[in-house]
Amino acid sequence: MTILLAGCGDLGTEAGLRFAAAGHRVVGWRRSPAKLPPAIEGVAADLSAADLPPVPADTTAVVIAVAADSPTEAAYRAAYLGAVNHVLDALVRDRITPKRVLFVSSTAVYGDADGGWVDESTMPNPGGFSGRILVEAEDLLRSRLAGTGTAAVSLRLGGIYGPGRTRLIDQVKTGSAVIPRDARYTNRIHRDDAAAAIVQLCTMPQDPAPVYVGVDDDPADLGSVLRFLAGELGLAEPPVGDAGPARGGNKRCRNSLLRSAGADFVFPTFREGYRSVLAGHGTRHL
Repeated sequence: MTILLAGCGDLGTEAGLRFAAAGHRVVGWRRSPAKLPPAIEGVAADLSAADLPPVPADTTAVVIAVAADSPTEAAYRAAYLGAVNHVLDALVRDRITPKRVLFVSSTAVYGDADGGWVDESTMPNPGGFSGRILVEAEDLLRSRLAGTGTAAVSLRLGGIYGPGRTRLIDQVKTGSAVIPRDARYTNRIHRDDAAAAIVQLCTMPQDPAPVYVGVDDDPADLGSVLRFLAGELGLAEPPVGDAGPARGGNKRCRNSLLRSAGADFVFPTFREGYRSVLAGHGTRHL
């Protein structure tokens, strides 16, 4: 296969290395392609701009994995809606019909479910502009690819953690972590498992579903995670108090559909994943 990675940050690069290790040709579009490892053919591209490079003629799957430059509505629109539109425009321009286009989305599209369970059948109910724009980008992808012979796939990832992604660890270390008084459920996935899921959904022989929820097996409450990290670090438990609004919303996400698609998890819960991070395993790709 030839895989086009439209966006090669930390997650895209890790997915690209896994595609390459499986024997596929990988082309990566990013603003600074010289930073990419040799296994990925780097090409300079600004996905927020319309003039994108030529798409490889034998492209089998496209992965759109972008991030906004800043936490503003304008930046989110430029990054996500811009990337989807411009990548699809490039496919039309070059008359390329890949089998699949996978868009890396977020469980932010579900907003807050007051601790309830959500999955692919749950209607999106975003609470902020980031979730709303991601829903727009998913809808745009599906509508533009309808009837083209290319499958549109949205992978809604929970909070990504892993090498170099140590926000909660840092909060525990600095003493700024607060355990919420009431259970507040969180959803996460290790970067390596997220990358493996991207590879699986792009290469599996069966037709993919339109949407997958990408989280690990344990939508743990935040207090359990913080107490675990404190114990692993040999520090006192954080205090219980007013922790402010729930980051990512209070909900429990199911990964059953992703599991049924053949995705496997090296880090099925936060315990295995954070132990790996604390041990210094893995590298964050710049």
